[in-house]
Amino acid sequence: MKPYILLVEDNEDDIELTQRAFDKNHIINEVVVLRDGAEACDFLFGDRGGRSLPQVILLDLKLPKISGLEVLEKIRASEDTHLIPTVILTSSKQEEDLLEGYRLGVNSYVRKPVDFNEFVEAVRQVGLYWLVLNEAPPQGIHI
Repeated sequence: MKPYILLVEDNEDDIELTQRAFDKNHIINEVVVLRDGAEACDFLFGDRGGRSLPQVILLDLKLPKISGLEVLEKIRASEDTHLIPTVILTSSKQEEDLLEGYRLGVNSYVRKPVDFNEFVEAVRQVGLYWLVLNEAPPQGIHI
């Protein structure tokens, strides 16, 4: 299976901006978009339609049904998903969200810039690091 990015985001404008930023930076990995926390949990812990697990998860915090922090907690609690690099990509400026994200085991916390060019650069850096530079453990390995 080809590596893909899982984007968990409910805001249509942010979904479009993220996909445009990936395109602009020539990040060709498929992006699977899920629009709420329950959908993300169903996808990660249920039937993925034959897909492997994602190479990286970009997770918004303020999601319908199940919050991003609750999704993160479930990701880290599962032996199958606890090693997936997970990046919180959010507009939240609340320090408690930042601290709780790291307490729950997020790999990176990125605030969405308001300016499109800054957003494109942030996505470029996230993509470059997690998709190119980072060497993830093989899927199916349990540590």
